[in-house]
Amino acid sequence: MLLKRIVNGARTCTGSAIKQQRQHVPRQFLGTRYKSTTHKAAFEFPTVPSCPSPTCACAPTPELPEGFEIDHKTKINGLISNYAQQVLICTGKDDWPSRIEEDNSGDNLAADLRELVGRGGIFSDPFHNISVLNASFPSSIPHRRTELQTTSAYLVPDFKYVPFLPRVSFDSVEALVRGYLLPEKLHAMHDGLSPIHKDRLLRKPAYQSLLFGVRDVEDILVLICGHGGRDQRCGLFGPVLRDEFEARLPELGVEVLTGPVEADEPLDDKVVAALTGAASGRAYSARVGLISHIGGHKFAGNVIVYLPPRMKTADGEAHPLAGHGIWYGRVEPKHVQGIVAETILNGRVIAELFRGGIKQGGEILRL
Repeated sequence: MLLKRIVNGARTCTGSAIKQQRQHVPRQFLGTRYKSTTHKAAFEFPTVPSCPSPTCACAPTPELPEGFEIDHKTKINGLISNYAQQVLICTGKDDWPSRIEEDNSGDNLAADLRELVGRGGIFSDPFHNISVLNASFPSSIPHRRTELQTTSAYLVPDFKYVPFLPRVSFDSVEALVRGYLLPEKLHAMHDGLSPIHKDRLLRKPAYQSLLFGVRDVEDILVLICGHGGRDQRCGLFGPVLRDEFEARLPELGVEVLTGPVEADEPLDDKVVAALTGAASGRAYSARVGLISHIGGHKFAGNVIVYLPPRMKTADGEAHPLAGHGIWYGRVEPKHVQGIVAETILNGRVIAELFRGGIKQGGEILRL
C-alpha cells in the first residue's frame, strides 16, 4: 500500500530518532498500554454507591459458556486503558477479527492509523497513548461526491466528529494524526529530545484544514464492547446491552439516533443549541454502538458513556459530567435503566460499576 511505502521510508530516515526517544522512556512505560491507572486525579464528581433496581422488564443476563465466567472479585476502580484519545472508526459492522487491523486483508483505517501512532510508528508517543478502535456506527455519506469511498471517525474525549476520510488518500490519514491526535504539549520526559524530534511529535493545527466537515460531537455516545471475534463474553453481552440501551433511553426522554450522521453542511448555532439538551425544550439525543476490544473481557459487559461538553441538565444547568467519558464494567441488562437515570440524566457515577473515567483534557479519573 502507498501508506506502508511512505511510512517505511520515513522509518528509514527516523529510526535512530525513535531509538533515541525510547531511551528517555522508563521501561515500565514500554509495556502493555492496557493496564490499571496508577494515579488519582484531583477531581470530584457526584456518585451513588450502587445501581438502583430496575422498574422495567429488562432482558435476562446472557448465559456464558464454561470457562468464560465474569470476574466479580477483582476491584475494578482504576482498571481502564490509560489513554489521551480514542479514535472510533465508523465501520458499519458489529464484529471484527481479533486484530482489527487485519480486517479486509489489512486495507482499513485502523491499520493505517496504527502504522503511524501504534507502537513503533513514526508518531508513537508512550506518554500520549492513542487508542484506535472500531465501532459499529455507519460512516457519513458524501452526497456531493458520491463516488468517493470515505470513512468517518469520532475523536473522544476531544468530542470531534470527522465525517470524511478518503480511503485512497494518505494525506487525510496524516492530517488526522498531525492535526487532531498528537499532543499540544509534550511530556517532560521528552525534554532530552532534539527540537526537530519534539516538533515532529507535536500537533499542527494547520493540518486540520485538509479535513472537510469536522464538527463538535453534541450527541451522547454509549459505547459497548461487543468484540466477539476477540472474546465470547463481550460478543454475547454487547448486542444484548445495545438493545437494552436503545429500549431504555427513549423511555427516559433520550432520543436514540441511528443511521449515518448528515455532515455535508456544518452545524449552525440554532442546531447546536437544539442538540445540547433539555434546556432548549428538546430531548437529549444519543447514539449507541458496539466497539472493539478495550481491555477487561472478564469484566463484561463493558460500557463507556461519553457526555458532550455542552450538555445541560433538565433545569438548564451545566451537567456535572459534561465532557467526561465514564467507564463501567460488569454491566448487565438490569443495570441499564439505572445508568441512563443516574449517569446520563442526573450526572452521578455508579460506584459499584465504575472502572474509571476521563475528562476532555485527558485527565484520568478514579474514585
